[in-house]
Amino acid sequence: MTLKEKDFIEIEFTGKVKDGEVFDSNVKEDLEKSGLKPEAKPFVFSLGQGMFLKSLEDFLIGKNIGEAFEIELEPEKAFGKRNPSLVQTIPMRIFKERKANPFPGVMFNFDGRHGKVLTVSGGRVMVDFNHILAGKTVQYKGKVLRRVTDVNEKVKALNEFFLRKDFKFEVREKKLVLEVEKPLVKLVELFRDKFKEILGLELKIKETEEKPDKKSQ
Repeated sequence: MTLKEKDFIEIEFTGKVKDGEVFDSNVKEDLEKSGLKPEAKPFVFSLGQGMFLKSLEDFLIGKNIGEAFEIELEPEKAFGKRNPSLVQTIPMRIFKERKANPFPGVMFNFDGRHGKVLTVSGGRVMVDFNHILAGKTVQYKGKVLRRVTDVNEKVKALNEFFLRKDFKFEVREKKLVLEVEKPLVKLVELFRDKFKEILGLELKIKETEEKPDKKSQ
């Protein structure tokens, strides 16, 4: 059977800039060669749900389990073309207020917007808010390892992608019960519809007490 939208699959993959460096991978050998630090972890996601690059998700729909793939994507199909208006000048005082020291090449998070410092001149700092791969042609190669059918694996994949946290959970009947620490409840509630749409499960939140910070103990 070929892959279709909303299927959960596990893949191994490596993404690289055309004629350039590897920027993402979950293949141990490629990570080691490129000097990237992330671990070579299994990557499970749901096709067509925005959990990976859209063009690559669309490309994988219709492929078969065990099939190797390779694709080259122009900037508009990958991380977008460079937008000159996203190169902006920010007063040095903004950095000083945050007790930050800007210098060319360093990355900063400005209220959810990631920017790379290009130049520092007197009281002005030029920052590029384009995606770091904007304007670049990229290549992906990999293999579809398997279709994931276990609901627990699916929930773990969604927790990791949407919430960046491995919550305890239980699936019973048509309900997904997540154990969520009180400060995170409102965040988790934002994804209620997504869990329903992708898994067909009604999300129920079981509020728990916030765990103590080990550093303070």
